This record gives sequence, structure tokens and C-alpha cells, in this order.
Amino acid sequence: MRSFLSAVLIALVAVLTPLSALAVWADRDIGDTDGYVAAMAPLASDPAVQNAVAVRITDEVMQKIDAGPFQEGVQQLVHEAVISFAGTEAYKTAWNTVNRAAHTAVEDSLTSDSADSVGIDLAPVIEQVKRQLSDEGIPFADQIPVGNTRITVLEADRLGEAREVFDGLQIAGVWLPVATLLLAVTGVLLALHRPRALTGLGLALAAGGLLLRGSVAVGRGLALDDLPPDVDRPAAGAVFDALTSPLRTTSWWLLGAGLALAAGAWLLPHALSRVAAAGAGPVPKALRSPLPGR
Repeated sequence: MRSFLSAVLIALVAVLTPLSALAVWADRDIGDTDGYVAAMAPLASDPAVQNAVAVRITDEVMQKIDAGPFQEGVQQLVHEAVISFAGTEAYKTAWNTVNRAAHTAVEDSLTSDSADSVGIDLAPVIEQVKRQLSDEGIPFADQIPVGNTRITVLEADRLGEAREVFDGLQIAGVWLPVATLLLAVTGVLLALHRPRALTGLGLALAAGGLLLRGSVAVGRGLALDDLPPDVDRPAAGAVFDALTSPLRTTSWWLLGAGLALAAGAWLLPHALSRVAAAGAGPVPKALRSPLPGR
């Protein structure tokens, strides 16, 4: 019965490990403003996101400017100005500012059925571009409107069941990882053969890492497939990858640590048995591997 309970608990660890990682991610990375801004910050240098921002700003600006026969030339100037500005530190600062302002709306959209779609207000970026073009003496620069120009990052009406899952993960928070750790320790302590149990625990952690990595990949596919046709898919993919980067890192750590634990727990008793056989002393009973037929 002890061996059976130990096996069941260790098997549960394989299932709860990816859920624990998701719970911490939902609570600390997405639910926390600083964590969210830090996750989104690298996107300021992502070419796909920069291009999506430039296209959105250019389209909005050109709707408000009538440059006559120079319309196409002005459009090209605005687009190039946004791309040029996107490589500056001022753009990175503005990007972090607008994402910090958008975080509350992101969290509301993920936890409330009544929330609207979430967009990033690009007004600070447009203001900087207008100033840059004006300083360069570009005609029509003074006509560029600095209004509420948004780029959508989350479609609230398309979240569906994902909202309930995210809400549950946030509620679980750090308690789920703590419960998973207690199950792992209990499973090892109940085992009649501790090295074998540690080997199983290592394999369970590695399996949990693979499950986590697979879940992220499946979630990415579902998220991008459900996008409206007017959303820039490369930019949306970059946003998803940035937000889930901690999960991918965690999955590789779990896989590596699990395999290392399994290998160590399996090799150590065999190594001690060889040392004992060579006359170096008895092997402690708790670390002794059962021999075939015994």
C-alpha cells in the first residue's frame, strides 16, 4: 500500500507541476504590473511589433492629412519616421509607459466577462514622431493629430473558457506549487525504496516540463488561429512569445533538473554497491538497490 500511494503521489506531481508553473506565471508575471511590463519590454525592439506600430500610426495619421499629390510621399515619411524612432531609447521608454497604463485593462479582460478588448494607446509615440518630423522641417508635420490611436493586443470577446482557466490559476497562486512540493516529499518518504522513488520523481518533473512546453505550443497555435483577419499575426505571435517566455524557460529547467535527479538517484546506489563490493565498506540500507530475485 505504501508503494502504491507513493507511486500515485509521484504521478500527481507530473500533472501538477505544469499547472503550478502556470499558476505562478498568471499571478507573478501577468497579474503583477511590473512583471507584465518587464515581459512586454523586449517587444520594443522586435521588428514585427515595430512594423505593426508603424503601420497603425501611419494609417491613422494619413486619414487626417490631405497632402494632395504628395500624399504617398508623406505616408512614406511618416512610416520611416516611426521606424526610425522605434530604435531610440525614448521609444522604449514610451513603450513601457503605454504598457504599464494598459496592464489594468489586460488583467480586467482576463478575469471579467464584462471587460472590453484591450489596446495600447500609441499617442505618446505619435507625439514624439510629430516632434521629430517638425524638427526636420517636414511639410504637413504640424497637421499630424495626437489623439487616441490604439493597437489591439487582446480581444476580450474571444477569450471564452481561457478566462475561467486564467482566473482559477491566479486564485491558486503560490499555493499550488506548495501543494505539489508537499506531495513530492510525501511520495518519496512513503516509498520503501527511496532511490527508486527519487528516480520516479525526477522523471515526473521531466514529464511535467514536457507537458508545460507542449501546453504553451498548443496555446500559441489556438491563440493565433483565433485572431481577426485585420490583426498582424507576426506581431501577435511576438507578443504571445514574450508573455510566455518565463513558461518556456521553466519547462526547460524542469526537464533538465528532472532528468538530472532521475539519473543521480539511479546511478548513486549502483556506484555505492560497486564501492562496497570492492571492500570500501557496507552500503547504507536506505540507499541499497534491491538485487534481482530478492
